[in-house]
Amino acid sequence: MRIRQIHQWDISPAEAQALQAELAPLVVTTGEPEDVHLVAGIDVALPAGQATAAVVVDAYPELTPIEIRTATLPISFPYIPGLLSFREAPAILAACAQLERRPDLLIVDGQGRAHPRRLGIASHIGLILDLPTIGCAKSLLVGHHGPVGEEVGSWSPIVDRGEVVGAAVRTRRGTRPVYVSIGHRIGLEAAIRWVLNCCRGFRLPDPQRQAHRAAGSR
Repeated sequence: MRIRQIHQWDISPAEAQALQAELAPLVVTTGEPEDVHLVAGIDVALPAGQATAAVVVDAYPELTPIEIRTATLPISFPYIPGLLSFREAPAILAACAQLERRPDLLIVDGQGRAHPRRLGIASHIGLILDLPTIGCAKSLLVGHHGPVGEEVGSWSPIVDRGEVVGAAVRTRRGTRPVYVSIGHRIGLEAAIRWVLNCCRGFRLPDPQRQAHRAAGSR
């Protein structure tokens, strides 16, 4: 899979924040993926100063893995909230570069538009790969939401500074919601629907769960 290089990664935190502000308006916040046959999940583990990224491509609707790729790179960027992609994206892109098949949809473990500068790791990866991309995070980064019903499929919008930036979504009864946001080239309601389509009795979408295991995350 070919990876576009739209910027350098060896930059300072101040330059990284400025780059996020520059790239955020390029994110496409509408759309509905069509003819989806391959859904990829992406996750990263961070053992001992390294980033191990995994991308798992599933056949859809069966959600059976047909390709698993991993890459491990040293971490050269400091830990700063809101700049996660500058620590993890190089390893993700190295794993994606190994793919023989181009996915139709990506689900990234992390935030998309639900981010202080509206460019979380899901949006960043989506822009680089130019693919419909969803952020599906386990915790809330910005904003607030109201109660989420216990029924699977219930959701409540996440609002930050007066803007709806995502949704808290109930994917399994008796567990905490996941936090879904637009990554790129998809609308929020479509993103919610695809996350629910890919959750088969678990809290996380199957491709994302499989990538979590492949990366060795805990």
